[in-house]
Amino acid sequence: MSTIWQKEAYGGAADWVTRFTVGDDPHWDMMLMPYDAAASLAHAAGLYRKGVLTSEEFESLQDALGRLGEAIENGHLTISVEDEDCHTVIERFLTEETGDAGRKIHTGRSRNDQVLAALRLWLRQHVGDVMEDVADLAGSLADLADKNVDTFLPGYTHTQRAMPSSVGAWALGYAECLADDLSILAQARDLNNASPLGAAAGYGVPHLDLDRAHVADDLGFSRVQEQVTAVQLSRGKFEMAIVHGLVQAAATINRLASDIVLYCTAEFGFVQLSEELTTGSSIMPQKKNPDIAELARTVVHRIAAEMHVLLTVPANLPSGYHRDLQVTKASVMRSVLMMLDLCQAASGLVEGMVFKPDRLNAARGNELFATAAAMQQVTEGTPFREAYRNVAGKPELWTAQANQALSDVYSTPGNPGRTSSDALRQRIGRIRPGTGS
Repeated sequence: MSTIWQKEAYGGAADWVTRFTVGDDPHWDMMLMPYDAAASLAHAAGLYRKGVLTSEEFESLQDALGRLGEAIENGHLTISVEDEDCHTVIERFLTEETGDAGRKIHTGRSRNDQVLAALRLWLRQHVGDVMEDVADLAGSLADLADKNVDTFLPGYTHTQRAMPSSVGAWALGYAECLADDLSILAQARDLNNASPLGAAAGYGVPHLDLDRAHVADDLGFSRVQEQVTAVQLSRGKFEMAIVHGLVQAAATINRLASDIVLYCTAEFGFVQLSEELTTGSSIMPQKKNPDIAELARTVVHRIAAEMHVLLTVPANLPSGYHRDLQVTKASVMRSVLMMLDLCQAASGLVEGMVFKPDRLNAARGNELFATAAAMQQVTEGTPFREAYRNVAGKPELWTAQANQALSDVYSTPGNPGRTSSDALRQRIGRIRPGTGS
């Protein structure tokens, strides 16, 4: 089986060269094939509008692409190392089905802009899925917060008990960070929603005046990368913007998972995980291990490693396309898929854990309210540093504060006992895909 770039005078690459250059592309291109097919249909429509394809040829390509979609959905198409990529498989299929129309389909495009079009369509959908999952996770945390506005939880600095907090404040803190992460992902998704089609190999298409804007609109892209040379220059950069947003969200979940691991230890005992969220030991019959939370902590490091690939591989490359850039596709796709799994795990953790009031209240030491005692004197006119010294050695003043409800100790919205998820829910609703931001 010959490659689409093979010429009669050229015998082809050695088998090991093909294996080395193709790498794991077939794995990722199987996921991209439906999106490449969609982009091929829009490209064919553009060629028809410009008179490159006749109406009969365009109709035959439409029909063939419909059959291609069915073959993809039913798992009847595969990509071999010899095929190299999904682009070859699709072009070969169309040629076998339509003859000359299939031979014309590559007019005005290169695999360089073709793969980016498919990848950006894939990213638009799957990053949107990630954003929905992150928004749902933030919503679950908001639900937890609303049910536990007054539920005491000790706050820590330096891993030492420091000041009073609440389950509501704890949960909404993470939810607000996830809303910030959503904003970053929304910006990155918008940046990626740019059509590269018509840039071809990175230097445009001679003679043929392609209708780039119409094709972009057909595919739902928000804009066209007007300067054809910018397309390959942006490769790796746009993907890194996506992965940076994923790292931010994964970092938030990392700390959430770390808290959960700590809180469900016997020493803390603040949280109990459902049986479904724990695993056992091969030697210790009594063990219930928080493996889900522990593995959730690792994902940020794995995605950060992919971000490092996206940062460093394009660095020091001259302008234009280079085969080095091939690896950026796997990095961004792998990162998105890891994030989807992470969101599922994190949602399971939040929805499957129960805070234990008896252990929480047992941790309600009077010393946590020393700052509140000092601030009480401040409200009565004592300078803070003097009040600080006044209460330092008077535990009875701490006790007076500790015996009050959190809503009596704190007055400002967003503080323990004074939390509300309303504004946060509205903000998340505005950022969700399809709702504007």
